Amino acid sequence: MLELKNIHKAFGDCVANDDVSLVVHRATIHAIVGENGAGKSTAMKIVYGFYNPDGGEILLNGKPVNIRNPHDAIALGIGMVHQHFMLVDTMTVAENIILGAETGSPINLDLDQANRNIKSLSDELKLNINPQALIEDLSVGQQQRVELLKALYRNADLLILDEPTAVLSPQEVEEFFNILRRMKEQGKTIVIITHKLDEVLAISDEVTVMRDGRTVGNVRTAETSAKELARMIVGRDVLLRVEKTDAKPAATVLQVDGLAVEGRHGMAVDGVSFSVAAGEIVGIAGIEGNGQTELIEALAGLVDPKSGRVKFEGHDVTGLGARKLKELGIAHIPEDRHKRGLLLNSSLAENSILGVHYRPPVASTAGFLDSAAVDTRVRSIIEDFDVRPAMPELTAKSLSGGNQQKLIIGREFELDPKLLLVSQPTRGVDIGAIEFIHRSLIDLRDKGRAILLVSAELEEVTALADRLLIIREGKIVGEVDPKTASVEEIGLMMTGG
Repeated sequence: MLELKNIHKAFGDCVANDDVSLVVHRATIHAIVGENGAGKSTAMKIVYGFYNPDGGEILLNGKPVNIRNPHDAIALGIGMVHQHFMLVDTMTVAENIILGAETGSPINLDLDQANRNIKSLSDELKLNINPQALIEDLSVGQQQRVELLKALYRNADLLILDEPTAVLSPQEVEEFFNILRRMKEQGKTIVIITHKLDEVLAISDEVTVMRDGRTVGNVRTAETSAKELARMIVGRDVLLRVEKTDAKPAATVLQVDGLAVEGRHGMAVDGVSFSVAAGEIVGIAGIEGNGQTELIEALAGLVDPKSGRVKFEGHDVTGLGARKLKELGIAHIPEDRHKRGLLLNSSLAENSILGVHYRPPVASTAGFLDSAAVDTRVRSIIEDFDVRPAMPELTAKSLSGGNQQKLIIGREFELDPKLLLVSQPTRGVDIGAIEFIHRSLIDLRDKGRAILLVSAELEEVTALADRLLIIREGKIVGEVDPKTASVEEIGLMMTGG
């Protein structure tokens, strides 16, 4: 159905696609995998008309096509669901879906007809979406389905999905895959850009591997393995499991007693108590939206708790702001890198000093930035955490999602914190970088630092954590030993089964 021939695309001196060629067959699920910055999203954004190629050719159903913009792509039956959803929170599902493709006339918008059409499409694919629901009231998984509906409403036959499961729970992922299988049975063709090799093996028919802007392999999924794909992606053997020694917990660093935090719809964190000691990783597992975000943000000083106490190294720090907590030795890797982690229009150098920009060695006692110290800091982070492209003057928005994540992690590790609060550390990160980030967290633990880890990846949090707390509806509902507890047992606690 789709063929790319020698696609070339450069952004200044940075070559994103270097003669990329691939073939996607009709009514299949085709995965594209590769490291962050390998050029996967760029190639598919060219297919969708977000970017125009500098060279090469796109064929659709065997015929050359000129796709100048997304409007051209939609007219050709191509839809794309982006990693960061493009939905208006205060509008209904139907209003979001028909935006730009309105039913009726500009004077008399036929929302009733649109609601009926969307309900019919939702029922056909068993998406279970109410067209009249507000986006802000939907879970992340439901918003993902709205994005699918938006593309299908425009009669897309070829769907491009960029990191479609990055924010879904394990249960939502399985439901989502069932939807994709039903779409394939109806003759739709699906391209998935992803880092998750287990999902590639579970859902795809064929896999294209990219590295450094080039296509380095194309294999049938049934004829490959996670180990082989990882080797093709990174160019070396990759450790697919976390290796660590037993923790040696020492003094309590963080003590939380009866903490309550208000959310948008009532009490998001409800009387939570736990502790984290030096030299251990305490994990928090739960379906997203059960208070994890509000808990971490309260501990990081971004929101004030309603009640309860937080002690750090024995001192009451309840309600202290983010700057003061950072000065005490608490670092924070946020779950939403765009909202909480980066200034997207600022350079890598400027982003590398956020949180320390007002104090030595980055700033003089007079408050002026030391450009040499800033340059040393950003280059150290870029080198140690393999941020690509290695260009301090680039804006943060120029990086792929995974490289943005590595920049944030490097910045927080550079603080040498006593306590690290980390949410979704490997969201949107490639297999090689995941291995590196996991190793870095274990090394930090082994240096005697305390780590509180929140991850929607159940496999990740059970592999890294020394103790695992289960959160549901804002309460800690249990603690398990991640070495002995089964995934089924943890899943039942997460869902209240």
